[in-house]
Amino acid sequence: MANVVLPPLAEGVDKANVSYWHRSIGDAVKEGEDLVELVTDKATFNMPSPLSGKLKEILVNDGEEAKVGQVLATIE
Repeated sequence: MANVVLPPLAEGVDKANVSYWHRSIGDAVKEGEDLVELVTDKATFNMPSPLSGKLKEILVNDGEEAKVGQVLATIE
C-alpha cells in the first residue's frame, strides 16, 4: 500500500483545498491519470496518481484543506 501525499507547491504556497476526486474508493487507477483536483490561492490543477492500483482510502474529502506533505489517500 502507498500513500498519496500533497507534494511541494509553488513558493510560498503550503496548502491546497481538495476540489474534486476523479475516482472513488475501490476504483482502479493508473499511474499518471488525474486523481484529484486541487485549488490554491494562485491556481487550480489536477494531481496525477503516483502509481497504478486500487484507491483504498480517501483521507481528505472534497472541500477540505490539506497541507504540503499530508496524506490525501492510499492506493494498494
